[in-house]
Amino acid sequence: MNLDDLRKRIDALDAQLVELLNERTRAAMEIGRLKQENGKEVYVPAREKAVLDRVTGLNAGPLENDSICAIYREIMSAALALEHDVKIAYFGPQATFTHQAARSRFGASVAYQACQTIGDVFAEVQKKKADYGVVPIENSTEGAVTHTLDEFTTTPLRICAEIYLPIAHHLMAAVPRDQIKKLYSNPMVFGQCRQWLMDHMPGVDLVSVSSTARAAEMASKETDSGALASDLAAELYGLSVLDRDIQDLGGNTTRFLVVGKSYGEATGNDKTSLYFGVKHQAGALCGALDVLRAHGLNMTKIESRPSKARQWEYFFFVDVEGHVSDEKVRLALDALNEHCAILTVLGSYPKAVAGEASA
Repeated sequence: MNLDDLRKRIDALDAQLVELLNERTRAAMEIGRLKQENGKEVYVPAREKAVLDRVTGLNAGPLENDSICAIYREIMSAALALEHDVKIAYFGPQATFTHQAARSRFGASVAYQACQTIGDVFAEVQKKKADYGVVPIENSTEGAVTHTLDEFTTTPLRICAEIYLPIAHHLMAAVPRDQIKKLYSNPMVFGQCRQWLMDHMPGVDLVSVSSTARAAEMASKETDSGALASDLAAELYGLSVLDRDIQDLGGNTTRFLVVGKSYGEATGNDKTSLYFGVKHQAGALCGALDVLRAHGLNMTKIESRPSKARQWEYFFFVDVEGHVSDEKVRLALDALNEHCAILTVLGSYPKAVAGEASA
């Protein structure tokens, strides 16, 4: 086939794709109507995972599975926006890593609401001003985000999904690299890129600002400045990425949570988050953790936070593998109750894969 023949073939395939996409969307909208009539959640992580697993299983190439997931993420985002006027609240200004994590899960078609604090995210969802919220919970190098943990002790919201986002910092500007005299970024980012900056940008002034998004905004308005920020920041503020992945250490990943009014069904590869306070007696914590061991539950995380009610008493936040509907998880929670003064299941949700935020 010559070039014209191939182009005609692509045009014909595009016509079929558009027709099929609209047919699929009409079916999704009907599902959305039925969900609303029955008072069910519009976003169903278990179904989302099943769809992505199915289409990647059908994929024979040459498209990579990551590309298939990204395409279907946007297809589902467009359908979700038509099913329901979905709004996602997230912590931080536009183009921050939390915004990027939210976009990686919900796509570009739904509405987003930036919030100044993590508490504001929870409040927006609780007041039904947003359908879901996205907040950071831990970083692979910096540890837990304690503000998020504390919110779970005072609100009724539940975890319905998790997102892992690799954190990569990029040099960006609206001018050529040799014209950059000043760099904007968050102080933590400067610290994470210290050696690279010494080797590649000696003599350039480093100006600390509140966020990487603010850094990109500042750089977009000046003719001698650049920023260290994310891909999304470069996209939103029209900057060119001049050098990628300039952080001194690789593998930095942040885990985010999607919070909503309820959690969903089991997928067979799930995680359950809970928090509890043990009775004030010797060996209480040891006894509680031994319950998880005795029932064969793999604990993937534990954090302690001080109780707001009494001095020197603590809550423990724990993640275990499995869904709350699984028999061994259910039996373990029943047994755990005997050791705890308080026990709350924060959510059961599909287990995400670190480094694959869009999958």
